Amino acid sequence: MIYITGDIHGNPTRIVRFCEEMQLTDKDIVVLLGDVGANYYGGKKDRFVKRVLSSLPVTFLCVHGNHEIRPQNIPTYKTTLWNDGCVFVEDDYPNILFAEDGEIYNLDGKKALAIGGAYSVDKFYRLQRGFGWWADEQPSDIIKQKVESVMEDNKHIDLILSHTCPKKYVPTEMFLPMIDQSTVDHSTEEWLDTIEEKVLYSAWYCGHWHTDKRIDRLHFLFKTFETL
Repeated sequence: MIYITGDIHGNPTRIVRFCEEMQLTDKDIVVLLGDVGANYYGGKKDRFVKRVLSSLPVTFLCVHGNHEIRPQNIPTYKTTLWNDGCVFVEDDYPNILFAEDGEIYNLDGKKALAIGGAYSVDKFYRLQRGFGWWADEQPSDIIKQKVESVMEDNKHIDLILSHTCPKKYVPTEMFLPMIDQSTVDHSTEEWLDTIEEKVLYSAWYCGHWHTDKRIDRLHFLFKTFETL
């Protein structure tokens, strides 16, 4: 079975509880829609998260969020083929896979396109305090071109797995009151608008917004779990 949920930000407690309650096995896959917190500090806190997740019997497919280093920038990651698509993985944690943006994975016979990244509204807060922030948190032009090229070759994609959502679906009720929205870069959401208009899809899953709701075929996930 394949399960999908949202950001955990370095706290794997509910993932552990879910796996235990559902008695998941090595035949199950859990998709984490970004901001896993496994590649944020670059040290022992990250290793703690990875050790906990790797102790579980399932395979994790993680989408890139905006609160984490891209795995291709971490020397311990290598690429491998998994379910018809390229993923990043570390030898020490073989069940924790990070999706490569623009790759399509075979999930129970369904084609799932991964599109990670988003803008961090807490960028300046993190910079002022010496916390991690990375300039490549949003999709680059190269990533966007890859996604668009993949779409040309795949007129129908069953599932979209992204961190943020198309701009037309942005849950404005989740805006933080202390953030001046005129300073926020919405370019990724605007680009995803164009993707959403072009691609035929059955369901779109995203995290990032810390809410659980559904609008049309778009599923926002945070603390809840859904199955395919």
